[in-house]
Amino acid sequence: MDGTIKTYKEKSAGQRRVTEGSPVVKWILILICLVFLSTFLLLPLINVFAQAFAKGIGLYFKSLALPESLSAIKMTLIVAAISVPLNVLFGIAAAWSIAKFRFPGKTILLTFIDLPFSISPVVAGLMYVLLYGLQGHLGQWLDEHDIQIIFNLPGMVLVTIFVTFPFVARELIPIMQSVGVEQEHAALTLGASGWQTFWYVTLPSVKWGLLYGIILCNARAMGEFGAVSVVSGHITGRTDTMPLMVEKFYNDFNSVAAFSLSSLLALLALITLFIKTWLEWRQYRIERKA
Repeated sequence: MDGTIKTYKEKSAGQRRVTEGSPVVKWILILICLVFLSTFLLLPLINVFAQAFAKGIGLYFKSLALPESLSAIKMTLIVAAISVPLNVLFGIAAAWSIAKFRFPGKTILLTFIDLPFSISPVVAGLMYVLLYGLQGHLGQWLDEHDIQIIFNLPGMVLVTIFVTFPFVARELIPIMQSVGVEQEHAALTLGASGWQTFWYVTLPSVKWGLLYGIILCNARAMGEFGAVSVVSGHITGRTDTMPLMVEKFYNDFNSVAAFSLSSLLALLALITLFIKTWLEWRQYRIERKA
């Protein structure tokens, strides 16, 4: 008995040494992280805001009020407003089917969901041009029916959906798998319909993961450049989003307008991170109370 207790104490002491580690090593690792984050994240972010306000706050707001800037902001919001809800529907359906059911080809479906992570956005945009463009496989048919997808809003929405659809599904799949199917089976046994089971049992159990997925999906949709650049045609006032307009302003040597729009994108990203952090903190408090 004494030997067992001694062995347990030795293991506990060893685990504490491993988790605590050397103070010198700990502070070296923290310093490396701080230097890395400051060099590649914090300093560039500060520089964006500094350049945006370099010639005064008046010129900053004047740059944002330019017709090209307002059109780009509007187009960015429209693309995100269409693509994000569609990705939410797809993400819920994909996660529910993968986590709750067994069927042939589940591994292949998971691979397809991860495909946008491995394909360059520029290549993704080119794929849609080759499919829906005038010289593409469906181009002639679309032109005959007076349907324009490429160099128009539909094409921008399609490529944005492509590059962002893994986010919601990938947030929900592990959560649904960890929750299991017992609660749904119990609800169905008690007489609940399939819709009632989903609305009152499944959805509340994954609400935090769903919110994380929506936030990340929206952030990527508003900041996407490569795929949208290929299919948009860069038509000023019609198909330029905020990232595309930043490039145009910068190439036209209008650095204040370029950095002003960039700062607005950065601000939206910071707000997104703040909301995500707040949700994680709130979830942590709820779990502690439970």
